[in-house]
Amino acid sequence: MINADYDLIIIGGGPAGLTAGIYAARARLNVVLIEKTAPGGQVLVTDMVENYPGFPGGISGMDLVAKMTEQADQFGLKIKSGDVVAIDFAETVKTVHLSDQSLTALSVIVATGASPRKLEVPGEDRFFGKGLSTCATCDAPFYKEKTVAAVGGGDTAVQESLFLTRFAKKVYLIHRRDELRATAILQERAFVNDKIEILWDTIVTGMDGLFGLEKLAIKNVKTGEAGELAVDGCFVWVGIQPNGTFLADSVEHDAYGFILTDENMESSAAGIFAAGDGRSKTVRQISTAVGDGAVAALSSEHYMESVRK
Repeated sequence: MINADYDLIIIGGGPAGLTAGIYAARARLNVVLIEKTAPGGQVLVTDMVENYPGFPGGISGMDLVAKMTEQADQFGLKIKSGDVVAIDFAETVKTVHLSDQSLTALSVIVATGASPRKLEVPGEDRFFGKGLSTCATCDAPFYKEKTVAAVGGGDTAVQESLFLTRFAKKVYLIHRRDELRATAILQERAFVNDKIEILWDTIVTGMDGLFGLEKLAIKNVKTGEAGELAVDGCFVWVGIQPNGTFLADSVEHDAYGFILTDENMESSAAGIFAAGDGRSKTVRQISTAVGDGAVAALSSEHYMESVRK
């Protein structure tokens, strides 16, 4: 008989992890979900989710996470706060090392998601939290009737820029290309919003200020013309990078550090599955994270059945 603390350990409490937890707990597996902070991940700070099925009027990220967490709780999912520092999966029984203890399981689902990518320009670290942010939902109220910049051109950048206009008097949307990557409906809203001015073909090359952020150094990538932009704050949304550094090189990753899996969400290591934004894939949405979590939970259950035979 194989002895372990749990059948399954899920690392990460975003939509992928919570969905995996719902499926596993409903299947009466002995499962625990480990979350470093609070369940929800990036969704927790999303102002409005309009494209998740079942909510025709949209729903705030916080409310959606609350509903997911409540559903998981109804099935008896155990959620534990902890910081995972390493996983040992050389043996059949996997060991998950937290900062204060170690837990064992037959299978592990890694759903640690991803974090906002940095611009890597001078002044960025200095002004983070002092005028520089990656969360409009958290910090937009600080900029009532002020001027802010938003950097990026995807769905998040445009949607959050629109949210900023509820507070700021002016939003400069800085994008390095001559067209946005955001979905058409978000672009349409941005184009007709008189508080948003788009600076095309432009990048931020530095940040400066005395006590807080006061100005950005910018450059047009086509003409090479450099200049300064006076702002009271800046929000950066230029993509994401995977979390889960505790895996190191123990599973295969793509060129960007995202975990490679097969269609069953299994990584290159037997019994280790990945789901959500930290997995290598082409689309990262709440709906795809939920799908990943469901598949990972079912696949891990099948894996455990084969191990126990």
